Amino acid sequence: MEGYHDLATLKRIYSGIDIYITNGSEISQNTLEELKTLNKQRGLILFLDPDFQGERIRRIINDYVGNTKHAFLTKKDCISKNKKKVGIEHANRDKIIEALGSFYQTGQKLDKPITLIDLFNLNLIGNQNSKELRKKLGETLGIGLNNGKSLCNKLNMFGISLDKVIEILEVRK
Repeated sequence: MEGYHDLATLKRIYSGIDIYITNGSEISQNTLEELKTLNKQRGLILFLDPDFQGERIRRIINDYVGNTKHAFLTKKDCISKNKKKVGIEHANRDKIIEALGSFYQTGQKLDKPITLIDLFNLNLIGNQNSKELRKKLGETLGIGLNNGKSLCNKLNMFGISLDKVIEILEVRK
């Protein structure tokens, strides 16, 4: 979680939930150490805003603490009523429950990791429609919009196979 508004939203849904607030993008070394300890003792589910800062925090924490679980909401599900802010605190209850009920685990090993060449061959990079295809794929998988390199990294990190990606893209045609 990034802030206290997100905390309040989750506490309304899950009164007994344990939440660690990162206080936005300022992640101290002490915070990273505490999260690493918590991850070893109990495991972590990283549930962050679907924006640049949320993804940046997700990457920093995951890289530092090791394998974690990741829950995602789409940007469209987290937009404030005035359309000016994006955050978990703006998401509806059902979307939050759905996201926390279908998380990804990092550290899943693929027999054959996905490469940027695979993404190019599937028109997910290097094509005028690539961004739209990545958006649809990200929405279907629940991992948000990513550039080509980030998509490749996430697919491999979460153990999502090339066959699964092809299956999703075939259905979305």
